[in-house]
Amino acid sequence: MTPEHQPDPRPRRFRSAARVVVVSPGEREPEVLLMQDSDPGVPDVHWWVTPGGGIDPGEGPTEAALREVAEETGHAADPRDLLGPVGHRVARHGYSDRVLEQEEWFFVLAAPRFRVSTEGHTEREQRTMLGSQWWPLSALARTDEWVWPAELLELVAVADRPAEWPLELGLVDAESTVPVRPDAAPPAQDAATG
Repeated sequence: MTPEHQPDPRPRRFRSAARVVVVSPGEREPEVLLMQDSDPGVPDVHWWVTPGGGIDPGEGPTEAALREVAEETGHAADPRDLLGPVGHRVARHGYSDRVLEQEEWFFVLAAPRFRVSTEGHTEREQRTMLGSQWWPLSALARTDEWVWPAELLELVAVADRPAEWPLELGLVDAESTVPVRPDAAPPAQDAATG
């Protein structure tokens, strides 16, 4: 059997997750807060993602979205400022140490620009998260950086059109540092966050 036909040896996890597009009015134009993430097993590679993570047992997507924003950014959001879910997808992420398949619910949070605190980061986030940045929408539209989800600007735009919620983004296999092999074993159920 050739290496590309070997079963993928990485452990697989499945979870549901809430992700939050934090939008500030900005000084000149709206800005989106993104976190710079990395894969320690793939040096010198990074990408930008919205705050968010796994939905804990007994928790709904909205509660998870508010909790994740607080844990990952230090911002205690007013629930009245959280819109959505505005989008939905299933994403398979291949990392050097695991494959994560997650059903993701996207929310939009209107918030004044704030300073990010990483005091609530998990041990894994402390290893992988490299920083954060407020991105003007025009900069997001023209960047060559990896920004996940690729439909980020669509999610910002649909926030003003509740009749279209949730925007269905389908199954996404492209957001990986290490490709996910199609012949890998199906994911196990796992509610753990990280």
